[in-house]
Amino acid sequence: MSMAFSPFLLPNFSPLSTARAKHIDSSSYPTSLPSFSFLQLYKTNSNKTEFPVPKVASIPYQPINVDYLEEEFSGHGVIFKGIGDSCVAKMELENGSKAIMMLPSGLITSYKASMWHGGTVELLQASVSESEEKNEGAAAAAGVAIQGGVSLAFDCVSEDEQVSWSPTNWALHDIRGNPQQEIQVQLISTDSEDKVEIKYVITLKEDVLVSELVVSNSKSSSLQLTGSILSHLTVSSPDATYAVGLERSDFFSRLPILSSFGIIPPDFGLKNESQISKLWQQMAQKAFMPVWGPKTQNDDGNEAERNQRENEEEMKGEEDDNYKHLRDQMSRIYTSAPTDFTIIDRGRRNSVIVGRDGFDELYMFSPGSSHEDYGKYSYICVGQSAVLKPVIVGPNESWRGGQRLYNPNL
Repeated sequence: MSMAFSPFLLPNFSPLSTARAKHIDSSSYPTSLPSFSFLQLYKTNSNKTEFPVPKVASIPYQPINVDYLEEEFSGHGVIFKGIGDSCVAKMELENGSKAIMMLPSGLITSYKASMWHGGTVELLQASVSESEEKNEGAAAAAGVAIQGGVSLAFDCVSEDEQVSWSPTNWALHDIRGNPQQEIQVQLISTDSEDKVEIKYVITLKEDVLVSELVVSNSKSSSLQLTGSILSHLTVSSPDATYAVGLERSDFFSRLPILSSFGIIPPDFGLKNESQISKLWQQMAQKAFMPVWGPKTQNDDGNEAERNQRENEEEMKGEEDDNYKHLRDQMSRIYTSAPTDFTIIDRGRRNSVIVGRDGFDELYMFSPGSSHEDYGKYSYICVGQSAVLKPVIVGPNESWRGGQRLYNPNL
């Protein structure tokens, strides 16, 4: 079962809680949560390919003091609503643009953009569905699993391999701005040694929602960042949706990026099960090898590399359509796409300009238009990514990258 996401209408909903607020030592909280990494393997058997069911994990964090948050961050246009031991933060500008974010996951579940006619339109697809698990703590008690929206799926590995970490638990660091112009929410996450700090900055403006990462590495060795910002853009159906501006962009066909909040149809890729299983195993072997790691010199290693190159050649392509129809199932990483392109939904008569900064790659996933349950699979997932070519952050250096969801309909 799935339904439209409305956290304020779910009194029993109990997602993960977060560190309480600004000035709280984040080292007193766990730095990572159990989640499905985008590198996790598909489960396969002789009959079908199954995807792991994304759920919100249950870990005993300290309850959020909503009254404290309201007092500490009042006057910036953000309202906090406690739900169980957790909360959501609702940002709203005077022109009507709104965004809702969950803590501590940092999941953005809603972005309602103001339109020329004076109303607002929801641009993100997010769903709450019944969980099949009955004995998994808070998530099972709430009986729901949350998917979609805008989320982060990143892994960090240091050159000396002393740090292997996925930032999934975010503490509220600061809120700036005002409801007249823009609202900026800053989240922060650090590794267990406080040597790697990632700031996640969400900025709501009158005509754009910006998600930005600032990675600071104070270690004496380099850091490798791999993953993507994932945005599920709601559409009437993929059959009525087009990507404009990608003509002549090189791409690789890849399996979908798996994350705790991603929406992927359970039957995706069944037509090519044997090929998908083989390619996924090869991708996983390559992904778990650090970029700077030693090269395998044995015969098995050389043969695996040759097979990898051959398969990559088969998956390579160049976009030949500047008005690409997204009705078919697809999962691609574009390596030379423009920094800005447009998603047009002819069914809703709406469009979104997607922009990136800092990242070299564009991830695009379409579930296709063959699904009966359009309430859940009416979306196109786009992501600013570093999958084929990870970002390397040197010792005592910082890196910045982000995504813009621009509303041209004012």
